[in-house]
Amino acid sequence: MAYFHKRAHYGEQRQQAVIRLLGLLMVALALLVEPAAGEDPLSSEWHYGATVDLSYALDSNFPDNHLWRSKATSRRVNELAPNVASAYVRKEISPASRWGMELGVQGGYDTQTLVPAAVAGGDRPVGAADTLRHFSHANVSYLAPAGNGLTLTAGLFNSYIGYQSFYAKNNLNYTRSYMADNAPYFMFGVGAIYPFHDSLQIGLYVLNGYNYLSRANDQPSYGTQIQWRPTARLTVTENVYYGPDQSNTAIEFWRFFSDSIVEWKDGPLTLAAAYDIGTENAAEHPAHSRTFWTGGALYAHWNVTGPWSLALRPEFYWDRTGRISGSEQLLKALTATLAYKWTHAWHTALLRFEYRYDESTGQNGGFFTQGERAPGLPALTREQHLLLCSVVWWFDR
Repeated sequence: MAYFHKRAHYGEQRQQAVIRLLGLLMVALALLVEPAAGEDPLSSEWHYGATVDLSYALDSNFPDNHLWRSKATSRRVNELAPNVASAYVRKEISPASRWGMELGVQGGYDTQTLVPAAVAGGDRPVGAADTLRHFSHANVSYLAPAGNGLTLTAGLFNSYIGYQSFYAKNNLNYTRSYMADNAPYFMFGVGAIYPFHDSLQIGLYVLNGYNYLSRANDQPSYGTQIQWRPTARLTVTENVYYGPDQSNTAIEFWRFFSDSIVEWKDGPLTLAAAYDIGTENAAEHPAHSRTFWTGGALYAHWNVTGPWSLALRPEFYWDRTGRISGSEQLLKALTATLAYKWTHAWHTALLRFEYRYDESTGQNGGFFTQGERAPGLPALTREQHLLLCSVVWWFDR
C-alpha cells in the first residue's frame, strides 16, 4: 500500500509541476505580448488567427458507433463533425527583435485522441492531460546571434516529424494518412535549429517523450532533423527520434523512429514521398520481443486553375505487432481530393470533396460496421468506402 500511496503522491507532484511550468510560461508570454512604449502591437512581427474545421463523412459500413477505427483525426463518420476550432497569437523572431512566442488554444473531436490511453508499462497520461490537450502551442523562442542565427525554442510546439499537419488546412488532402496519425503532431521540450547555409539546416531536440501528453518515465528523449535543399524545387528531410517510452528505461528498450521525406515543387505541381519505420523491444513481454511498425505514402497535388486543385495519395501502414495502432494489421488506402479555395482580403475558406478506399487485413484488422461480433464488441469488416465533404475556414493576420 505504501508503494501506491507513494506513486499517487508522485503523480500529484508531477501534475503540480506541470501546472507551475505552464504558469511561468504564461507570465513569460504576457511579458512578451505587452508591447514596448511606442511600439505598434499589430506590427508585422505579430500575428494572430483562428480556424474552424467541419466535415461530414459518409461511411459505406454505417458503423453503429460512428467511429473510424485506427484513426486519430477526422474519425467521426455519418454525422456532422466539428473536428477542430483553434486560435493563436504569435510573435516572429528576427535579427531586429530576437525574442518570439506562440500561444494557441484548440478544441474539437480531433483533440480528444491527443490524450493517450493508459497502457501497462507504457503510455500513461500526464496529470490534467484532458485540459492540456486544449493547448496547441505554448512556447518562447530566441534567435541567438551566432553565425547564421541559432533558433532556440522551449515549450509546446509543432512536431518536427511528419509531412502532414494536425490542421487539415495545411495538408494536400483533407484526411490525414495513418502514418501521420500514428506519429507525433505536437512535442514538448527544447529545440535548436541552425542553418549552415541556404540549402542545409539541422535541428536538435530534447523532449519529454514520443507523446507529449504521456509520461511513462522521467527520462528525456532525443531527436534530430536534417533538411537539405539540393535545388530550388527539391527538399529532402530526415527526422530521427530516440528515447525511452516505457516504464523500464534501460537503453535496450528505447524506441527508435525514423521519418524520411522527399518533396518536389514546380509551379502548380507538388510531388512528395514519405516513409516511416519504428521499433522497440517490449519490456512487458517475458522474452522482450521486438516490436515493429512502418508506413509510407505518395503525394501528388495539382493546382488545376485558379482556386481549383486535385490531390491523390496512396498509402500503407503495417503495425506488425499492434504496438502503435493497437491492432496487428496492414492498412492500405487510396485518397482522392477535389478542392476549391476561396480567399477574401482577410480570411479564407477551403471546400473539399474527398473519396477514400481503405482496407485493413491481419489478425486484428478491420473497420467498424453494423452489429456486434460479441456482446459489447462492435463488428468488423475488411473494407471501407468514404465520401467526405469538409469546410475549413480561417484567418491569419
